[in-house]
Amino acid sequence: MAIDPRRLTVLLAIQRAGGILAAAGSLHLTPSAVSQQIARLEKEVGAPVLDRQPSGAVLTPAGRVLAEAAERIESELTDARRALFALQEDVTGTVVIGAFQSIIRTLLAPLIRELEERLPGVEVVLRELDWEDGQRELRTGDIDLLLLEAESPIGQHPPRGTRDVAILDEPWFVVLPAGAPVPATLNDLESLVWLGVDPEAAAHRATDRALSTFRLTPKIAHSYNDYDVAIAMVAGGLGVAMLPSLALQDALPDGVQAVSVPGLGTRQVIARHRTTRSEPRPETLTVLDEIIRATAALPRVAQ
Repeated sequence: MAIDPRRLTVLLAIQRAGGILAAAGSLHLTPSAVSQQIARLEKEVGAPVLDRQPSGAVLTPAGRVLAEAAERIESELTDARRALFALQEDVTGTVVIGAFQSIIRTLLAPLIRELEERLPGVEVVLRELDWEDGQRELRTGDIDLLLLEAESPIGQHPPRGTRDVAILDEPWFVVLPAGAPVPATLNDLESLVWLGVDPEAAAHRATDRALSTFRLTPKIAHSYNDYDVAIAMVAGGLGVAMLPSLALQDALPDGVQAVSVPGLGTRQVIARHRTTRSEPRPETLTVLDEIIRATAALPRVAQ
């Protein structure tokens, strides 16, 4: 059985994006081209790898086996790239990173000191940017890496001349008052008042996806964009909300609990960089590899 590993990359993109259309955008291919690659992969393995449903494409057992293999290949290539950089002369230069609040606070700010020792020839500059400003500055060359949530409006549509690299997949949690009964399923949340989410926030799409499973339309009250604001609203008894693991690294205030509920899914954080004849530069890839290494070591909220 001969399997083209390039087709495994396509399958992995479908798993991460949740469907063929979204994967096509992240790969800069047409949906037809993605479907053709999957058809050829299924011919190579002699089994279906996708179960196409109205809500999206779901991996079959054979597809999950191949996606896991693709993740191992991706990891091995990352390790090999890091090792190759180590064989080269010292990497030098400046790498400017644009990112959002929670990823700066929990990952990037603590990482800078470590990088000063590990990469003495590289200067890393952090800038807190919203996604629109970040995308514009990536395009103009003012930043080298843009970290954003894959389900954000801009995260779903990578422009030409850029490449997205997944750096973190983390679970969503439901945050609710401490006195509320601990939910075991999504249906247990149906009768609660939910906080609204700014449509520009990645949590908007994730929350809508969860609420769409309810039999009855839940009551929506108030609205937030920032995760710290959501926690404050929950603490004030204004409603419940969905937050990712990174947003819960700090101790929650009294009167608030975070609970893992099956079906909430995961939030993916990506790093976007330019792809030209001269980019990404070695120092940019080196810093990107260090970010991936650091995300793997992040503590996880107990589920």
